[in-house]
Amino acid sequence: MTDHVLSQAIVTGDEHGVSIARLTVVRIYYLLDFVLLGLYVWPKIIAGAGDWQPLDSVAFSFWAAVSLLSGLGLRYPIAMLPLLLVQLFYKSVWLLAIALPMWLAGQLAQIQEMTRDMIFALVLLIAVIPWRYVVAKFVKRPGEPWRRRGTSAA
Repeated sequence: MTDHVLSQAIVTGDEHGVSIARLTVVRIYYLLDFVLLGLYVWPKIIAGAGDWQPLDSVAFSFWAAVSLLSGLGLRYPIAMLPLLLVQLFYKSVWLLAIALPMWLAGQLAQIQEMTRDMIFALVLLIAVIPWRYVVAKFVKRPGEPWRRRGTSAA
């Protein structure tokens, strides 16, 4: 691809087959993650929320990293799509492995607010992610080689 064609593709949003409108929607999601998640986790981390439980500290560290990486997503929405996929999968796993069994056991009241937030974010992620691109890039496209051609395993 020539420099002119590449620059034109970037301007029109056609480089990845994702429209500018769709890129804008993805950027809005990254912005929400950056701001809302950041406002939730960073004050607690900076203030040193006191007696951190090990698992809570891992969760807050993860969310802090997601908030920072979402800032990169504002600039590189396509390159940062794996971040949205990580969020989609961890929320799905949590809902299926944690919330659903608790709901079936009649204990959902303990995590009702978190469940609502997870479902809301999951619905947004499903709507925002450019699925045609994800399928073309991560499902249909051949994987990267495990080693260079012509090298032996020895």
